[in-house]
Amino acid sequence: MDFGLFMYCTVGRRRELEGGMAGRNNELYQRMLNEIADYATFADENGYFGYGHPEHHLQIEGFEISNDPCLMAMHLGRHSKRMKVITCGFVSTANNPLQTAEKIATLDHMLEGRFGVGLVRGYQARWVENYKVKPELSAVGPWNTKSAADDLNREYFAEFVEVVVKALREETFSHRGRFWNFPPPGFVNPHEQPVYVNYGAGVDADMSVSQVGIAPQPLQQQIPLYGGFSQSLTTAKFWARYKGRPIILSDNTEFLQLLWREWTEEAKRFGHDVEPGDQACWGGVMICAETDAKAQQLFEDWAWFWKSWATPFGQGMPGLLVGSPDTLNRKIEAVAAAVPVKEAFLLFPQGLHERDQVLESLDLFATKVMPNHG
Repeated sequence: MDFGLFMYCTVGRRRELEGGMAGRNNELYQRMLNEIADYATFADENGYFGYGHPEHHLQIEGFEISNDPCLMAMHLGRHSKRMKVITCGFVSTANNPLQTAEKIATLDHMLEGRFGVGLVRGYQARWVENYKVKPELSAVGPWNTKSAADDLNREYFAEFVEVVVKALREETFSHRGRFWNFPPPGFVNPHEQPVYVNYGAGVDADMSVSQVGIAPQPLQQQIPLYGGFSQSLTTAKFWARYKGRPIILSDNTEFLQLLWREWTEEAKRFGHDVEPGDQACWGGVMICAETDAKAQQLFEDWAWFWKSWATPFGQGMPGLLVGSPDTLNRKIEAVAAAVPVKEAFLLFPQGLHERDQVLESLDLFATKVMPNHG
């Protein structure tokens, strides 16, 4: 089992967030970037396989100030040499899928084949409404589950993923869908350009464009594809079509076994060979300390963060890897006995805790936990 980190890009400590408008504080943002650099370097040098981050915008409160996913990916890449940088992920409702594929391939080159990517539906309505690429789309969450808006978003997401995967895996392609058409039907380039015809593909001598392709192609033969955080069987089965792995932040082993089984059956239906651990990634909130009592004390700020920020979006608390190394080893062993896991993601309290506290926790996990689950 390989272990990676995931951060929310929280700009400040609890007291600083409670002071209001922390996302507009340049000193806090600069400190966050410096701390993230330290954590990335430490993770890279101490055996963590990857480092993930989300896409969110308009975060003036500073709880999740992650902004442009490409810029954060390059910041992480700048301070690491070995581990994967994992954008998880590009929000479908706010991005053109063809352009997203181009960004993914370009990042893969700039990171020298160290990029992994998640694609997600979008749940924070305030910024989705300001950034969405189609006016009929909405953010989704418990407030509109199984509604017409939810169904439309899910249909759009399926098409978005289809286009991204096509663009990444095919030299040139065309797509005709409900939401996107590439190239536009009947498009003829408005002037002659012999290079398109003589040295490219998808453009005829009369300048009619029948196919498009992205450049560059990805450096990796297949970029690792993640489904974002999920506890949905529907979502897990969707990703099986592409051998994408949802990240499941739960310690409910019965649910994990059910999801792993459903994903496997769906993947085989699409002709995929399935190895143990292909089904999904696992993970949870990680705070490692010398004793369970100290870890629980450190967890208090995270619990406040989750109740203040994530709960109003309808998100339940993830599974917890909070405790001493012995406690964490036992929890991981229980999950590993239930389902095969290749990769586990650790949500850590970047921003909320002091730099030394975070590094101490990461170091203790790297030295006292990770070697027992290789």
